[in-house]
Amino acid sequence: MKYALRRLLHGVVLLVGISMASFVFADLAPGDYFSALEQDGRVSRELIGGLRSEAGLDRPLPVRYAAWLASVVRGNFGYSLAYRTAAGPLIRERIGGTLLLTGTATICAWLLAIPLGIYHARRRGSWQDHALKLAAAILLATPELLLAIVLLVLAVQTGWLPAGGMHSTGWESLSAVERFRDTLRHLVLPVAVLLLGMLPVLQRHVRAAIAETLDAPFVLAARAQGIPQRRLLFRHVLPAAINPLISLFGFSLGSLLSASLLVEVLVGWPGLGPLFLDAVIARDFAIVLGVVLISAATLIVGNLVADLLLYRADPRIRIR
Repeated sequence: MKYALRRLLHGVVLLVGISMASFVFADLAPGDYFSALEQDGRVSRELIGGLRSEAGLDRPLPVRYAAWLASVVRGNFGYSLAYRTAAGPLIRERIGGTLLLTGTATICAWLLAIPLGIYHARRRGSWQDHALKLAAAILLATPELLLAIVLLVLAVQTGWLPAGGMHSTGWESLSAVERFRDTLRHLVLPVAVLLLGMLPVLQRHVRAAIAETLDAPFVLAARAQGIPQRRLLFRHVLPAAINPLISLFGFSLGSLLSASLLVEVLVGWPGLGPLFLDAVIARDFAIVLGVVLISAATLIVGNLVADLLLYRADPRIRIR
């Protein structure tokens, strides 16, 4: 509990620092929500100044940050000028779709990366090893934007999968089982884009961890004692190689959330991505800062989970 509280305190301090830096950078950005009105000759400067004063944009930076931080604590995340309401409910309305997408992609990526990485490590030097390296290199060099466009074209040309959105027309009238199937079909395309972007990274890390452990002296000694290969792999190699994989798992929880924002925009997934893009274009910084803070919090929570799992898995951490 003492270790968990210490790591949690570090995460809170880091999140506060990220919120301060994000707020300062947003303030340094040229223009604000009312800048577009300055291009309209029919709108007087006095009116624009009054609107800025009403929104509190003329107050000092520390005062505005304190007010925004207080609204974050209350769960409002500031006031959205574009939607004329608190940003918190707008973000909470969209975050469910983003978590569904990223959670599904994370589970699928790890379920594929672990067996592929193990197979890759055990076939070092073979043609299978070289083929997997080539495939991983090609996927790593391919931008997720291009992957999304290619899969969207295939979906449109073949009609096998929906080309966008989260639900089909008339989704509300379907039964519970049909709703689940419809959502699952809409999930396939965006999950495939995230999966193809993340899988090579995870698979290469799993391969490196397993390969390093397979060359350890205790594994060679276990082989000399005649321990079966399957038992050696699951009883000895995997527990010894788990530490870097746990750290990578925590990082992947947050990184996939950031990667999903672009994919959501491309495939029309009703998550935080389209909301974030519209807020950036409109300079609605309350929503922008809210999404940035949630992304940072997800990454910090992922690393906290990884730290706790490492504490449980590695006795050396508990001793220190």
